[in-house]
Amino acid sequence: MELSKLSELAWKHTQNTAAEAIYLRTGYDATKPVTFYGLVNEHCNVKCRYCEYWRLKHYTPEMTIDEWQNALLSVKSFVGAFSINFSGGEPFIKPGFIDLLAWCNNIGISAGVTTNGSALTPRNAAKVVAANPFNINVSVDAPNAEVHDYLRGFPGLFDKLSNGIRYLLEEQDKQGRRFPINVKPTVNVKNFRLMPALVEWAMEMGVSCVQLQPMDRWTPETYDELWIEEEDLPELERVIEQLVQMQSDGAPILTPPNILRLFPDNFRGKKAPKEVMPCRVGMRDFFIRTDGRVEVCVHFPPIGNIREQSARDIWYGPKAQEIRQQTVSCDRLCLITCLSQKTLKDKVNMGVQLLKGQKRRARPALAK
Repeated sequence: MELSKLSELAWKHTQNTAAEAIYLRTGYDATKPVTFYGLVNEHCNVKCRYCEYWRLKHYTPEMTIDEWQNALLSVKSFVGAFSINFSGGEPFIKPGFIDLLAWCNNIGISAGVTTNGSALTPRNAAKVVAANPFNINVSVDAPNAEVHDYLRGFPGLFDKLSNGIRYLLEEQDKQGRRFPINVKPTVNVKNFRLMPALVEWAMEMGVSCVQLQPMDRWTPETYDELWIEEEDLPELERVIEQLVQMQSDGAPILTPPNILRLFPDNFRGKKAPKEVMPCRVGMRDFFIRTDGRVEVCVHFPPIGNIREQSARDIWYGPKAQEIRQQTVSCDRLCLITCLSQKTLKDKVNMGVQLLKGQKRRARPALAK
């Protein structure tokens, strides 16, 4: 991650913050999307207990790599330089995905990816590092195989992803490249007590940062066994304060303290507090689904389809205007990383943390 790229993206966020204020005050819409996500597939090779993709009987059709390139060129024509985070499913099992990462780098699009780590073989790690992504997020739910592999439904996954991180670090050294490698846990009743230990594990591994998000309710398990109920919330609050203190002491925790402290309210089902209102995702987010549908929020209908319309026409179209007004008045408390509301100061601090974190190096041995 280069400081120049990060500075350019920060400036765009600053400009859009001003445009958001004008929109909220006058209704005049000069906003542009500044946060981009791409869901490249729904297929996945693991069976996370809090995910529904692997249970689907029918999968949404996927855009080809060529169609993704056309979609991203449309976005670039609209907003200029931008950063997008790809996810799935599991992106690395989509044929041609690593080539898409390399293409993004070649034309000036900062592309990151969130992965379960299962496909980070030595060969793939070398290709990923050569593609020079903006960042790699690895989903890790515990600092040990017992809990992580149970939650992910994939025996042996913890060792696979641990080695995958090591392969990435080794390739970064070989190729002389630096980009953040981050750990992203999904917090639930089975693992919340392990979060401080997970941060320690991440530091020992030499990754850049840890970015936490609370579990949402999607699957039967999230209702039956994984939700943090009221009797455990006081302990969750103690763990959160421990994480905030670790962050203050220099631990590479990317999640802002104000977001961390809202985790208990997420599990209590509370509404968003007044101090984070109004919701701004409708003025910021551009979420491209596997078939080209574009959303500003997963809880609202699509605003268009990038296979059929330009990014500009989608953003300023009548459907987007309608949904944007609805999102502004929504008081749902959303803390998953693609929706959690962050102030401009939060974003700057996160950028600084990423820059610091990518300098951390370690040489842990490969798991046997």
